[in-house]
This record gives sequence, C-alpha cells and structure tokens, in this order.
Amino acid sequence: MSNDLLLFVLGAGILCVAYKVWQSALDAREAANRVAKETCSRAVVQFLDGTVAFAGFRWSRDSRGKRRLKRTYTFDYTNDGFERAQGFIVLAGGRLEAVGLAGNPS
Repeated sequence: MSNDLLLFVLGAGILCVAYKVWQSALDAREAANRVAKETCSRAVVQFLDGTVAFAGFRWSRDSRGKRRLKRTYTFDYTNDGFERAQGFIVLAGGRLEAVGLAGNPS
C-alpha cells in the first residue's frame, strides 16, 4: 500500500510542476502580446495576426548570477497594409529584456 501512496504523491508532484511550467508559459506569452501591441502602437504600425509566436528559449544568468529562462517571441507588423515585417521580444523570467522592429517593412 505504501508504494501506491508514494506513486500517487510523486504523480501529483509531477502534475503540479507541469501545471506551473504551463502557467508560466501562458503568462509570458500574455506579457509578450501586451508588449507587441504597445510597441506597434508607439511606432504607429499595425500589429498583424493579433498574437506573438514562440521562437525559442535558453537559459542565462542575470546580474546576480541567478539562472533565468529567456523566452523569445516574434510578431508581424505592417506600416502600409501590404508588406509584412517581423519584430521580436525577449523576456528574461517575467521581465522585458529586449524588443525590436525591423527597419522598414517595405
């Protein structure tokens, strides 16, 4: 019986960790969407497709030496309604690290 309990507790722990990772990814994507919309609005360009796309992640260290997950997202925008250009967002943990737009989409 104790093996069943151990497996149950281990399984519940794995599910909790998986949920935390999934929720963190959703929160980061929401933040990236918000940053993309604000960036496009300030640059007076149109944010296309209404969402960002996950481009990748990597581990890095912050200024205190603590490991942080850096997530990179891309998004499309246009300034003339015809030509697409791509922007990017880098989030380190929950903090915005970089955002950029291509020069001129046309």
